[in-house]
Amino acid sequence: MSEHWNTIFSNKKDSELGWYENDAVQTLKFLDLIPPRETATIFLPGAGTSVLTDALLAKGHQLILNDISDVALSKLRTRIGENDNVSLMHYDIAHPLPDGIAKTIDIWIDRAVLHFLLKESDIQGYFSNLHAAVRSGGYVLLAEFATTGAQKCAGLELHRYSIEEMTLRMGKDFELVKHEKYIFVNPSGGTRPYVYGLFKKIAER
Repeated sequence: MSEHWNTIFSNKKDSELGWYENDAVQTLKFLDLIPPRETATIFLPGAGTSVLTDALLAKGHQLILNDISDVALSKLRTRIGENDNVSLMHYDIAHPLPDGIAKTIDIWIDRAVLHFLLKESDIQGYFSNLHAAVRSGGYVLLAEFATTGAQKCAGLELHRYSIEEMTLRMGKDFELVKHEKYIFVNPSGGTRPYVYGLFKKIAER
């Protein structure tokens, strides 16, 4: 999988990628629902080369940026430069993450990563990482292909989601704050139905 994504990021400009957005308005709209903190640590399980990184840095957040593609991370580092507020990680998000990030994440933002995991063991691995990393009172924003969306992206089969399945997989430790159906228009003009779900981790008693 790492080779697959490295090939894509090596052979295409960012603006040619099927998931390219020239702004992060849709994601930032959901983040505005989260009570402000002086600083927040945000984790992106599949950062890619998204402009979301730039928008979050402009807001003063601490970022932990993960991707399965080291080519994407290299391109991202070149664009944003050295920054004390950024840590880069090269992990398969379906496999265990380092213990050092356990309960340190204020906000977990996934735009179109989870839906590439097909095996149940990989999906469970993803959610195990999420549950371990997000602190009590933290938030998770998932944005995945909806059940009415395309069956493939980047040449790969997808596991498409309803808000009901998202909520079920998030489990009893999280409560749904807001969800929304969203039509993303890709660079070639194609429409891609998404479902966005914002969840809050229930404070430990």
